Amino acid sequence: MAERRPVLLSIYRAFGWALTPLLHLLFSRRSKGGKEISHRKGERFGVAQKPRPQGSLVWIHAASVGETMSILPLIQKLAEDGHSVLLTSVTVTAAELADKRLPDGCFHQFTPYDTPACVSGFLDHWRPDLAMVVESEIWPCMFDEIHQRAIPFALLNARMSEGSCRNWMRAPRISKYIFGCLDLVLAQSSADQDRFIKLGCRQVETPGNLKFDAAEPAADGAALNGLKTQIADRPVWLAALTHPGEDEIALAAHARLRQMVPDLLLVLVPRHPARADEVAELVGARGHTLARRSKAELVAPQTDVYLGDTLGEMGLFYRLAPVTFLGGSFNDAGGHNPVEAVLLGSALITGPKVANARAVYKDLWDEKAGVQVMQPEKLTEAVIDLLQNSEVRAEQADRAMQLIIKGRGALQRSADLLKPLLAGQKLSSAPENNNGQGA
Repeated sequence: MAERRPVLLSIYRAFGWALTPLLHLLFSRRSKGGKEISHRKGERFGVAQKPRPQGSLVWIHAASVGETMSILPLIQKLAEDGHSVLLTSVTVTAAELADKRLPDGCFHQFTPYDTPACVSGFLDHWRPDLAMVVESEIWPCMFDEIHQRAIPFALLNARMSEGSCRNWMRAPRISKYIFGCLDLVLAQSSADQDRFIKLGCRQVETPGNLKFDAAEPAADGAALNGLKTQIADRPVWLAALTHPGEDEIALAAHARLRQMVPDLLLVLVPRHPARADEVAELVGARGHTLARRSKAELVAPQTDVYLGDTLGEMGLFYRLAPVTFLGGSFNDAGGHNPVEAVLLGSALITGPKVANARAVYKDLWDEKAGVQVMQPEKLTEAVIDLLQNSEVRAEQADRAMQLIIKGRGALQRSADLLKPLLAGQKLSSAPENNNGQGA
């Protein structure tokens, strides 16, 4: 018999039913801001745009671009084994990436809102043979509906911060129920494993971090050669995947850097290309000469900033720059995956706020394979140190590469651990571990 649904979860579900009309207003507002695609509105409300394919269907939910990139190799593996894969995401950028990168037999839909009606409609149509969510995507109604249908359910590349764990443990009844919905958790680290066990997960394994198994990001050869010709022998640094507030930090550092290196070029790549016009205005207001990738503008000798306002071209930008400041680390975004930059030999600098990949960054910092800058004002010093000392830069990049190589193998280990669920087998439950949980 299924465990009785906790009262707090029943209240959450009731609010979902009541607030569904307001979600239409929310969608309309986000659509006007470019954060939704208007003609795909039905998907957010559990109304599918495609028929369910015949045979085995695996559903994977990944919130955004970073999570999507991390599980693309696993999706490829699943497709090669004969499974159809439905990938869902929240963000438009992840949808655009999926359209370009998903293998044959795999397709994308937007994630339904976390309400009973939306999730039920989604599951009733797709009827997945296996459901998986990536990293820290924990949605109470989604988990509950999957559990009620007895669909095999796993959390991939799972991470849980100490703070989030404490917050969940303040509501022991609902956390035990929610995390008990999972048949299998594949944690990134032993610390993550311990936290998921405390929260009541039945089987938690540590195959490692899927992000280490990422492939070297591709770049169009003609585009790369063209940009290298335009840049010639000018020194270059990259501010990658920046968020609001970080563009200003990068531009302020660039202004100071150009006093020391007058022909220095900054390649500035905002995390969300939809912000490109806003960032372009900011560059102009700071007095910098700008060229934009999306408009096919050339890098001239007088160009101060090259704006990488396109999607899916990070392989191009990392190849241009020997030094990279990786954004999302001076605000609450939680940092971005450093592996792609490392694979292409760019020496890394980040701010201090990297909770989304804390274990990876800790290793990078501990091994002097990356530079952590605690205050924005220190970014200038970190960039110039690496730009002007090629030996230090190369040693740092090499140490980072060795860490990535050492961490690989999670993809195959994860695939092996998922085989019983893919075969429709229920995993044996581990002995219950209360760890202070209430009844």
